[in-house]
Amino acid sequence: MKEIELKMQGKISRLTNHTFKFDERIRDGWFSAVYFLKTQELVKKYHEDNIITMQFFQKDEAVLCGTDEVIALVKTFADRPEELEIYSLKDGDKISPFETVLTITGPYQSFGYLEGIIDGILARRTSVATNVYNVVKAASYSGKQKPVIFMGDRDDHYTTQAGDGYAAYIGGATAQATHAMNEWWGKHGMGTMPHALIQMFDGDIVAATKAYHETFPHDDLIALVDYNNDAITDSLKVAREFGEKLKGVRVDTSRTMIDQYFLRNQHLLGTFDPRGVNAELIFALRKALDDEGFHHVKIVVSGGFSEKRILEFEKHHVPVDMYGVGGSLLKLKIGFTGDNVMLNGKHQAKSGRKFRPNPRLEKVEFEKIWKV
Repeated sequence: MKEIELKMQGKISRLTNHTFKFDERIRDGWFSAVYFLKTQELVKKYHEDNIITMQFFQKDEAVLCGTDEVIALVKTFADRPEELEIYSLKDGDKISPFETVLTITGPYQSFGYLEGIIDGILARRTSVATNVYNVVKAASYSGKQKPVIFMGDRDDHYTTQAGDGYAAYIGGATAQATHAMNEWWGKHGMGTMPHALIQMFDGDIVAATKAYHETFPHDDLIALVDYNNDAITDSLKVAREFGEKLKGVRVDTSRTMIDQYFLRNQHLLGTFDPRGVNAELIFALRKALDDEGFHHVKIVVSGGFSEKRILEFEKHHVPVDMYGVGGSLLKLKIGFTGDNVMLNGKHQAKSGRKFRPNPRLEKVEFEKIWKV
């Protein structure tokens, strides 16, 4: 059973290194800035009895993510972690600018070298979770929540997929493109056909869709219809062929292309940008499907979608049923800062920084994290 399931059942309070599988080189300082390692040596030599409080915050309205991972990091690599005093918010909490999300109190030499890694974990996970949250919120503007598929596999290094997928889950994504993206939260990747499949059938959308359905008969049948840059014609072809079996069509027209529908109907041009997946194309596609009685066929769009673009579609009531979003969800817009703000129970910090108590923080009890 995945740890996320145990957590949802209340059997454990946090995910642990059973989920995160940290690189053991963290213990040797391989991923820590060298000045933290040098400081660790100096503190051991001159002030090993000092107790500090390290405090973490960021500067935006955001959806916090990465706290379970950070706590597992400290549990795994700090010296005598059970002697540290940790207070933290939880993954999924809404946070405000400068709000303290985590504090760690103990000997610097026990955990100080992890500061940069902690900042990085919180920054990436919170950025992705917040980006997804904002996109999901935009996709609900019309009053109906449209599902968002996280399709970020081609927009970053493959080793980031598991963590990004978890952050996207925290942010509200309902499905994800790869199995790795689902690894930490226990589902499977979702997807139908790429352009490569249609190419293998010499551009014949019906033949490719038929082969897919025969091979994966239990999948919802969703045809990719922009391969020939004639989305409406190809949508009608597969709808006529498969009828009720066809659950949806996906339009992924490149932002540098103008669909042939507009080349055949040039009188429509002149008041909008006809490139890529645009509102007018989707309105025309919906009408064409409905005119032939294919009201049940849903429309999925992908290709360069962002919070702003989805909001524009939703404000104009473009008949989209599902959004596939990738690169815009992986923009790292939120940075975290870790500051040492207390020394031996008294204020001691660089100018402009101070201890900011947060009554929302909960004490972390290590002995309860793995209790099943």
